[in-house]
Amino acid sequence: MTNQDQLTTRRNFLKTSAAAGAALSAPAILSGNLFAAENSETLRIGLVGCGGRGSGAAEQALNADKNVVLTAMGDAFSERIQSSLGELQKKHPDRVKVTPEKCFTGIDAYQKVIDSGVDVVLLCTPPGFRPVHLRAAVEAGKHIFCEKPMATDAPGVRSVIESVKLAKEKKISLVAGFCWRYEGGRREFYKRIHDGAIGEVRAVYATYYTGPVKPMPPANTRPSGMGDLEWQLRNWYNFVWICGDGLVEQACHSVDKIAWAMKDATPRSAVAVGGRSTPNHQGNIFDHMFITYQFDNNVRAFMGQRQVANCHSENSDYIMGAEGFAQIPGWAAPRIQGKVDWKYSGPATAMYQQEHNELFAGIRSGKFLNDGDRMAHSTMMAIMGRMAAYTGQEVTWEDALNSKEQLVPAQLDWKMSLDFPPLATPGTTKFI
Repeated sequence: MTNQDQLTTRRNFLKTSAAAGAALSAPAILSGNLFAAENSETLRIGLVGCGGRGSGAAEQALNADKNVVLTAMGDAFSERIQSSLGELQKKHPDRVKVTPEKCFTGIDAYQKVIDSGVDVVLLCTPPGFRPVHLRAAVEAGKHIFCEKPMATDAPGVRSVIESVKLAKEKKISLVAGFCWRYEGGRREFYKRIHDGAIGEVRAVYATYYTGPVKPMPPANTRPSGMGDLEWQLRNWYNFVWICGDGLVEQACHSVDKIAWAMKDATPRSAVAVGGRSTPNHQGNIFDHMFITYQFDNNVRAFMGQRQVANCHSENSDYIMGAEGFAQIPGWAAPRIQGKVDWKYSGPATAMYQQEHNELFAGIRSGKFLNDGDRMAHSTMMAIMGRMAAYTGQEVTWEDALNSKEQLVPAQLDWKMSLDFPPLATPGTTKFI
C-alpha cells in the first residue's frame, strides 16, 4: 500500500464516515467465520483482555444472544483470566465453556485466542495493543467488538484505517466501544441537531472533569525481579505508549461526541494547553488538558479534560447553534432550546449492552455493522489534541495523521529494558 493509500485526508474521512447502525448485505453462512444463517448456529466468542471492561464486554456478549458461548480467554496475566472466568461462570454457568487449554497468557495471548476456533473476538486490552490485535482479528476473518480508543499514536491509527478497509472487503462485523453512539437518548438528540433543531452549529463545548484513574503506586512497591514491561503493563494507565493519556483513553468519549455533533467532519487544526499538577514521577501522562479544535467556517469545538482529586466534576456536552442551544447535562436527559423546545423522555438504553445486541443481531441477520471509519476518526482527533497539548504548537489534521512518532515498541519481551519519554514540556517537546 502506498503512502497516499494509507493517509486519509479530511475530505476522504468526511466521505467515508459510516453512520452508527448502517448495515450492508453479506453472505448468510457461518463457515469461514462469516454470518450465521439461522439462530440455531452457536457462535463462539473469545475474550482478549480480561480486566473489568473485558469481563463486562464478555457478559454483555453472552446476554446479547441466547446461543453464544464463551470458549477462549487471553490476557498477559493468568490471575486476571481466572478472576474474570470465575465471575462469568457464576452468571452464565451453562455458556462459559472455557477449558484450561483455552486460557492463554502472555504477550501473544491475543493470537492464540484468535486461532482457537472462535467466531467473534472481543478486543479489550489497553489501547496501545489495539492496532496489532485488530489487524490479526480482521486477517483471520473474525467478527469483532473493539473497545475504545483504537490506538495511542498516529502510526497505530493508520494501521487501524487499513484494517477497517480490509474488514469491509471481507464483510465482517466491526463494532466500536464508543458506547454513547448506541444510547437511545443521545441518538435522538444528535439526529435532531443534524436535522437543524438549533440551526447551523457554531460551537461545541464538552467536559470530562473527574478524579484520578488508577494512580501509579510508589516505586518501592515494585516487586523484586519484576521487569520494566510487566511493571508498566500492571500500571498501564500511567504510560502514554499504552494508554494514550487521559484525553485519549478516557475523554475520547467526549471527543467522539464532538465529532458526532459535527457529523464526523474533520477539524482543520488544534491548539491546546495542559500539564500535570499532581506529582507522578514514574509515569508520563498529563492530568489536565484543554483543546480547541477549529473546523470549517470558523466553527470551534472546546474539550476540557481533567483528572485531579478534590476538583469540580462534570461530564456534559453543550452545543451552540445559530438558532438555539442544546445540552446533555451529565447523565441526565438531553435537551434542546431552539425552534421547538425538546427534552428526551423515551426509555433508557443500556448502551454497553446495546452495542452487543446490535453486533450479534447483525451477524444473525446476514448484515454487518462497521464502525471503523468513525472510530479511527475520533481516536485520531483525541491524539491530535494530545499532540497539541504536549508540544504547545498548533497541529493540523494532516500533520497529526502523518506523524512519525511511534510510541508503541515494535517488539515486546518480558526481559526487555523499556524506557519511556519524560513528561512532555509544552514549548520544548517537539512534534515528530
